[in-house]
Amino acid sequence: MPSKNADAPPPLPEPLRVAVADSHTHLDMQSGTVEEGLAKAAAVGVTTVVQVGCDVRGSRWAADTAAAHDSVHAAVALHPNEAPRIVLGDPDGWSRQGAREPGGDAALDEALAEIDRLAALPHVLGVGETGLDHFRTGPEGMAAQERSFRAHIEMAKRHGKALVIHDREAHDDVLRVLKEEGAPERTVFHCYSGDAEMARICAERGYFMSFAGNVTFKNAQGLRDALAVAPLELVLVETDAPFLTPAPYRGRPNAPYLVPVTLRAMAEVRGIDEDAMATAIAANTARAFAY
Repeated sequence: MPSKNADAPPPLPEPLRVAVADSHTHLDMQSGTVEEGLAKAAAVGVTTVVQVGCDVRGSRWAADTAAAHDSVHAAVALHPNEAPRIVLGDPDGWSRQGAREPGGDAALDEALAEIDRLAALPHVLGVGETGLDHFRTGPEGMAAQERSFRAHIEMAKRHGKALVIHDREAHDDVLRVLKEEGAPERTVFHCYSGDAEMARICAERGYFMSFAGNVTFKNAQGLRDALAVAPLELVLVETDAPFLTPAPYRGRPNAPYLVPVTLRAMAEVRGIDEDAMATAIAANTARAFAY
């Protein structure tokens, strides 16, 4: 039987001694107010968060929230699964907008124009999460997804912002498109999901790799192997909250205050103490997002 506390938020971890940033979170999908979430995070040494948009509405919200809070930076984008929904429609209403009619390429252009407008704002430091997702989007949606990805790469370069990548079961294609377009100066693989070999390619190209709570999962040895070979100066930490809650709280709601749990597991993989890990991650995140 599932335990009674399956939906209960995990307890606050021991605070970090060196403050860090959650490089990727979705405060708009978490329970409680933004202020409560930020206060809980700050109480354990997570003093900065990057709030990430996945659609036009969420990206506007991210920009507004970053404008209102010094400790919040925004990234704006159409998620890889959002682009095909705009073009082809979403009859099942899987996304937060519910069922949608097909809008075609014109609707995608309109949505991209709004993301471009938001990307120019000074408190928006990233363009993302964008990329490719071969897990949730079938072959019919690939063209829209890739067109959207290329448009986001161009925007990130033109505005001088970090590019935040969602790569799900699409490693080769993501790396190919980045090479064809020319990656922005600062590129972050959010919720890094590649193996050690891909980590070496990312390292050669200077891409940041952000690790989430799934690096703590029993079956994630491949991720730990990747973390072990990634150059320390290219490693970030994130929650992707409310998803990917680190062990031992897997399945319960995630939030930025749980970063210390993942960071400590990462320090163990690297064989360094948590202060050294936190110091590196704090500097890396500031460099990745230029704050």
